[in-house]
Amino acid sequence: MLSHSQIKFVCKEVGVQSYQRIWRTVQQIPYAQVASYGQIADLAGLPGRSRLVSKALRQSPVELPWYRVVRSSGQIAFPAGSAEAQEQRALLMAEGIQLRGNKVPAEHFWRPQLAELLFGLQD
Repeated sequence: MLSHSQIKFVCKEVGVQSYQRIWRTVQQIPYAQVASYGQIADLAGLPGRSRLVSKALRQSPVELPWYRVVRSSGQIAFPAGSAEAQEQRALLMAEGIQLRGNKVPAEHFWRPQLAELLFGLQD
């Protein structure tokens, strides 16, 4: 039977691996496109873990295009008018994405091709 410290170590390693998969997936989102938290979770092999995506983005040790991740509806997840929402909006607009209110139009959602998934998101 595993000790408490061994269980904590295993859980930490699994968490780190999950975060790394999320970070690699977010790095693949093309310029001027967005993906939802759930889509990132699915592509990272973590279906149903959209909240983990949010947590991983907050704890990223590297510069990621975090602003390209939005709600499945296309809305910015931060409260409207907040500094974070304004920053995300500005970064998306700098890439040429014209938001409608706080929402990214559907044509800007990333729809990766099979080859991109097989060769671009490998560990």
